[in-house]
Amino acid sequence: MKSTFFLLVLTVAAAGVLAQPADAQRQAEVARRGGDVMPFSLAATQHIFTKTAEGGTQRVVARDPRDAAQVKLVRRHLHDIHAQFQRGDFSGPAHIHGDDMPGLAELKAAKPGELAISYKDVRGGAELAYRTGNPVLVAAVHSWFDAQLSDHGHDAMAGHEHQRGGMEAMQAMHNH
Repeated sequence: MKSTFFLLVLTVAAAGVLAQPADAQRQAEVARRGGDVMPFSLAATQHIFTKTAEGGTQRVVARDPRDAAQVKLVRRHLHDIHAQFQRGDFSGPAHIHGDDMPGLAELKAAKPGELAISYKDVRGGAELAYRTGNPVLVAAVHSWFDAQLSDHGHDAMAGHEHQRGGMEAMQAMHNH
């Protein structure tokens, strides 16, 4: 009995250790494919995903808000994908994260006007806000954010609904 228990503990521990490199491998692959879609440096920027009752916000900011080149690239990219997403074109995230990315099929299937997506400049970057009254799409946005948080690793963080300005997010980044 003791040897069976020991073998079970050893197997579970080994599975946990083996799962970590797969996550790191996936994050590396996502980062590589991200370079095909995102013109800015992942290392020089931070993605912040904030879930809300109506959807959420996706903010990308330069780690150094004085880095004008990264800020310009972030804003251009979010402006471009804003237009694509409004047309139901989520090919960029599909290329980076895969066609089976959680929430993506539901976002692609949203009817015109069912998911409002807005763009705005923020200190050090830009933000997309996703709003819907459809609970299925709210859940899809939340799942999509969770997948991005997982895939982008230390280049992404969960935000909080009370964070409206860039300072809270920037301070949180520097505290981690």
